[in-house]
Amino acid sequence: MKRTFWKEAVVYQIYPRSFQDSNGDGIGDLQGIISRLDYLQKLGVDVVWLSPVYKSPNDDNGYDISDYEDIMDEFGTLKDWEQLLTGLHDRGIKLMMDLVINHSSDEHQWFVESRSSKDNPYRDYYIWRPGGPNGERPNNWSSIFSGPAWELDETTGEYYLHLFSRKQPDLNWDNPKLREELYKMITFWLDKGVDGLRMDVINLISKAEGLPSFQIEGEAPEELAWGGDYFMNGPRVHEFLHEMNQKVLSGYDIMTVGETPGASVEDAVLYTDEDREELQMVFQFEHMDVDSGPGGKWDVAPWTLTKLRDILHKWQIGQADKGWNSLYLNNHDQPRMVSRFGDDGKYRIISAKMLATLLHTLKGTPYIYQGEEIGMTNVKFTTLEDYKDIEILNMYRENVTEGGADHETILNAIHVKGRDNARTPMQWDASANAGFSEGEPWLKVNPIYKEINVEQALADSDSIFYYYQELIALRKKNPIMVYGEYKLLLPDHENLYAYTRTLDDEQWLILLNFNEAPQTVDLSAELSTVTDLIIGNYPDESPTREILRPYEARVYRLQS
Repeated sequence: MKRTFWKEAVVYQIYPRSFQDSNGDGIGDLQGIISRLDYLQKLGVDVVWLSPVYKSPNDDNGYDISDYEDIMDEFGTLKDWEQLLTGLHDRGIKLMMDLVINHSSDEHQWFVESRSSKDNPYRDYYIWRPGGPNGERPNNWSSIFSGPAWELDETTGEYYLHLFSRKQPDLNWDNPKLREELYKMITFWLDKGVDGLRMDVINLISKAEGLPSFQIEGEAPEELAWGGDYFMNGPRVHEFLHEMNQKVLSGYDIMTVGETPGASVEDAVLYTDEDREELQMVFQFEHMDVDSGPGGKWDVAPWTLTKLRDILHKWQIGQADKGWNSLYLNNHDQPRMVSRFGDDGKYRIISAKMLATLLHTLKGTPYIYQGEEIGMTNVKFTTLEDYKDIEILNMYRENVTEGGADHETILNAIHVKGRDNARTPMQWDASANAGFSEGEPWLKVNPIYKEINVEQALADSDSIFYYYQELIALRKKNPIMVYGEYKLLLPDHENLYAYTRTLDDEQWLILLNFNEAPQTVDLSAELSTVTDLIIGNYPDESPTREILRPYEARVYRLQS
């Protein structure tokens, strides 16, 4: 297998609005990030993935871009961005930018022109359709952010498509002029020295010809329905990505990862097989649905290790020879991983370390979301007014205000799955506002910040932070963590995830207990060949190797 920097890297995601505020306005900014670069260097990460910092009216916290080649005023200036890039590079850290090109803001000049008249040269940069005979919407697709995916524009009397917010009109990738404009913009940033691109919902850029409605048996055709079959992994998506690779990406030594909701393992191989020259990795979401019931994300259901392990194993095997996995359990769109997959109470520190062990010992590139390295937890705001996320607010309005659902039931779903769980400000110390800002934060700080913060973590040699630091250092020294073959053990165990990694004549055994009760490890053959414990999340080695303590993680070296 070809060895590359992006396979060997550990990536740290920064959500700029919530990382560090430098000027007291309550909003994180570029100078704030710059002030914390030594912290990132101390952790040992190789790449910083920066969520969008482009000009934006902030309908969706920067994922609605009004100018792709300038910086949001709240975050700073292009000069600040250049200073950040230099500061990262001086510390041996690469910068990966977020690329949002399925849609723009409705305040982008392209859309301002596009909606001005039907014969405007920019009209075809977006997806416009006339209404039906009685003015009905062009199809019955629902928006990912609730409600219909079509908005009637009074100026021309036609509808435009927005798979997300009505202020995020979808770009028309079928238009070659639009694609050339986007490639030119990407070149602008790569020429400035950007080292990678994370491509937002990139598998939605190709829509099915004719944009057909999705018909649900027994429901009226005009009823809103999920139209993902017609815009996920669409008919021209591979053509578009290969073209972008050939015209732009292949000219630079960069890393690329595409966010691909709804992608199967087979889809991912098509996107990431190096011979196909499209992307290097994708973010898949199958394991993020492990606690979703039949009603989708907000229908919270119990998850099991059996189900989670089956999904992770499927992806490990499916991309073993072609393509490459991205490894994550948390990002800006997902709840905190220790609250979701571990125990954020009694065993918070131990279970956070166990989950970190999983991320860094599976085959693929690990992604750390800001705050994971200190074990930040979900937040439970008691009033809806404290939440800021457009997805949360739209969902609440649709279900409670308009639908009559129970307030407490929906609020509990928000506590468990809401995106603001990951967006509360970074907890730097126990001072006011967790050291994030001298002003009132744009989103309230998690009240637990006095117990969980960076200052406390750095002062404790046994903290989650130093465990992450050790895992990252191990990865740099041991190619087996990157390139070793993965093999599942104990496939039917309800509480243990066990596997080996093998490279040449070296073999490691990884044992992870996902339960608060001790678990027996029935692997006498493997345990009998243990030579040493490489890393574990308890301060002392277990008295017996056959018993894993609550949420224990162990990585053993085996005799060759």
